[in-house]
Amino acid sequence: MDMPVYMHDTAKQVVPNDEMEVERDSDNSEVMIGHEKIDPCSKGKFKVDYTDACTNHMKACDIGISSSLAGSADSMDHLRDDGDNDDYMNEEYEDDKESIPDNPSPVAAAADNEENSIIHKYKTFKQFDAVEDFCDHHFNRKDFSKEQLPLTWAKRIQEEWKILKTGLPDTIFVRVYETRMELLRAVIIGPAGTPYHDGLFFFDCIFPTTYPDRPPMVYYYSGGLRLNPNLYECGKVCLSLLGTWDGEHAERWIPGISTMLQVLLSIQALILNANPFFNEPGNDTDIIGPARDTVSREYNENAFIMSLKTMIYTLRRPPQYFEDFVVGYFQTRARDILTACKAYESGATVGSVTVTDGVADIDANQMSSSAMLRGTLTDFINFLVLNFKLYGSIDCEEFKTDKIGLLWENYQ
Repeated sequence: MDMPVYMHDTAKQVVPNDEMEVERDSDNSEVMIGHEKIDPCSKGKFKVDYTDACTNHMKACDIGISSSLAGSADSMDHLRDDGDNDDYMNEEYEDDKESIPDNPSPVAAAADNEENSIIHKYKTFKQFDAVEDFCDHHFNRKDFSKEQLPLTWAKRIQEEWKILKTGLPDTIFVRVYETRMELLRAVIIGPAGTPYHDGLFFFDCIFPTTYPDRPPMVYYYSGGLRLNPNLYECGKVCLSLLGTWDGEHAERWIPGISTMLQVLLSIQALILNANPFFNEPGNDTDIIGPARDTVSREYNENAFIMSLKTMIYTLRRPPQYFEDFVVGYFQTRARDILTACKAYESGATVGSVTVTDGVADIDANQMSSSAMLRGTLTDFINFLVLNFKLYGSIDCEEFKTDKIGLLWENYQ
């Protein structure tokens, strides 16, 4: 059940961030949420081709991702020493090896500097900031500049900024736009204990001209994947607070009380929850007995695979102003994500594993993953390792496996 969250605002000055230039997402399809008419979900649907690998530089197109791998993860195999040419490695050379200075090549030094720079930018990334360029925002064409808006509209949005600046949890990051104050972008980190743990989920929002009498409109960057009953491939977000689903009066948007922060917290807590199967109306009452746990577990396993695919989609195509955050986040989280995958491959129930510094805490009473999930992960882990390494993650090689599992493409 949707529960309203009441927040109190305190004022602080918004400090604008430096503008960054990236390639624009050419997908300008719109999905109107709430009181606006919702376009058919067929627009914007596409399948992300995960069998193709990617280069570091992506070019967006209307139907999804077009990319190819630059080489193989094992492209250095031909440089391995076969042990047959060791004659020159005499004892004298061995004794003097430690005296030889370690002078890394300029290319290696530049790579290290770039990696350190990305990690620094990730660690210093502000939870709330104001930026300028809105060109890739989903609602960028819905311009209110020619409309006569009441002063109370702008004042209320400024109040929303203050609430967000002081009230965001550590797992939600927001960017607003100085010249288009009706626009907002947010990323939510998937909660622990759910099939969405460690994932990044991006949303574009717009405050309508009738705000705050009507709720904001929200678009979800799905990558063409349906990983939750409330998050559609077309970008629709189904939530009582947004007016896109029926609910009790206290669950709906209440002018003067409901806030944008409440919307983001509701998406994180009520949509990205531990048992999303029961988000679907009727599932909670129509299915009874042991079958409830079985179907919920199966849904969670599929949702987790979709979440992993969303990680790759986001790495390849990070939204503007979040590029360094996305890369830095996965550089620091890659080992923990892969450790959890290995635990699930070994039989642990999805969502039951807690990973700290690369060490998995596995509950012996929560070992119920299906053979299908285990086989799917056997194939998918190698693909994750490859993509994480392409974007700068280190110490991932140990997770690779030579085992042959199920063809995960069959279970999209």
